[in-house]
Amino acid sequence: MHSIPPARPAFLLTAALATAVALSGCSTADAAKTSATAEIKGVGTVSLNQGAASLVPGPVASAGTIRFATNAPYEPFIAFASEGVTDKFKGLDYDLAVAVSATLGLKADFQQQPFDGLVPGLQAGKYDAIVGGITDNKERQAVATFVDYSASGTGILVLKDNAGGISDLKSLCGKTVAVQKATKQVGLLATVSAESCGSAPIAVTEYPQNTDAFNAIKAGKAEAFVATKVNLVDIASKVDGQATVLEDKSAPNGYHATPNGVGFLKSQSKLAAAFQSGLKELMADGIYAKIMKKWGQEPISIKEATIDAAID
Repeated sequence: MHSIPPARPAFLLTAALATAVALSGCSTADAAKTSATAEIKGVGTVSLNQGAASLVPGPVASAGTIRFATNAPYEPFIAFASEGVTDKFKGLDYDLAVAVSATLGLKADFQQQPFDGLVPGLQAGKYDAIVGGITDNKERQAVATFVDYSASGTGILVLKDNAGGISDLKSLCGKTVAVQKATKQVGLLATVSAESCGSAPIAVTEYPQNTDAFNAIKAGKAEAFVATKVNLVDIASKVDGQATVLEDKSAPNGYHATPNGVGFLKSQSKLAAAFQSGLKELMADGIYAKIMKKWGQEPISIKEATIDAAID
């Protein structure tokens, strides 16, 4: 079984806010100059949408390219296309960025960067956007505008037979639950236990890695495994039907779900709005759903492309 990466860490906003060259001069004619198309493997062809393309700022439309920076690997969002090659990519975020760019009549150019260098590079104007499983939160909004394309909170994974009859967070009362050490799920379970479980608290056992926590439920040492839902979906897809991620209609994206977004410098708000428009077109024509399905991430899909929808 592949190892599962922990939740994407928050980068430190240590650099002072830099003044970037504003992208302006939106021109329908300029935006329509490039009629890029993209063939998304397993999904189909994505072509120019004139309405979305008309929103692209003039300088970007003239360049014909959106420059994305990312930090691979962080599956399923972003990964290298092949081992040993660090300038070609694949993944959920890669497919979405390429597809949205095509709706805007643009090509998508990707470059690898250290994760803690993504924001400073964005501020320095080295690229137009950052992508790769990045959580949209209030701290990051001090620098960037995020176009949100998915949301993932805490999920619950159980073995296929679900012998404990677990259905939601409150049903974990009196159960033994495996979690990765020092994650936000530890605090969440402590809160649920204190508020809802009374004399039958949740028995939380912490493990060094998500893989260790999953092995604990396989060995019968725990009745459930609680982690970030996107990671659980990935695990469940790789264990040949041994486990399932529970679905709760009251929390379709997981508990306390936070959005993931593509980040643009705040001075590039027009480009962010154009990207949002392109994403909305993909949602309307079914391409978005096909891409989410391709990567097995329907559970973290959202119904509307939002901007800066952080919850904390």
